[in-house]
Amino acid sequence: MTQAAKVYGGSLYDLAAEEKLDGQIMEQMNEIRQIFRENPEYLKLLGEPAIPLEERIKMLDEAFGGQIELYLLNFLKLLCEKKILREFAGCCEEFRRRYNTDHGIVEAVVTGAVKLKDDQMEALSAKLEKVSGKKIHLTQKTDPTVLAGLRVEMEGRQLDGTVQGRISDITKKLNEVVV
Repeated sequence: MTQAAKVYGGSLYDLAAEEKLDGQIMEQMNEIRQIFRENPEYLKLLGEPAIPLEERIKMLDEAFGGQIELYLLNFLKLLCEKKILREFAGCCEEFRRRYNTDHGIVEAVVTGAVKLKDDQMEALSAKLEKVSGKKIHLTQKTDPTVLAGLRVEMEGRQLDGTVQGRISDITKKLNEVVV
């Protein structure tokens, strides 16, 4: 994440939190980010210097006007004017980071060989919330190299309950005994 994304995303968060719109704006930012991901040509078009700024601003109004918070629309226009709309994803990350910190939410990623069922995800989330004492936002990844078990990454730590991780721990302990 660039410094510009931190500054702009953090500033939008400060405004949104002050106006008690932080949750709503975060949700809308995620939707817009998804639109930009699915339509990279649209994002490229909004950053095209050959198109006059007024037309690019009008495109934003036509696409999002009346559908998103005015603060967020004006934020998009500001990024467009400053020629840094490509930083929007980083701004979203900073906004989410600040939101999570203020609301006691921890992002966690669980990795397994197969996708977990909804009830398994709920049970794991509840267990992690109990252990950490914080609200957990759990996402999952699948990795076929994980033979069995799960690996959870949370707050910069890794909780490795995979067979591979357990074998690695045993090997490490055996090497300590031999040395």
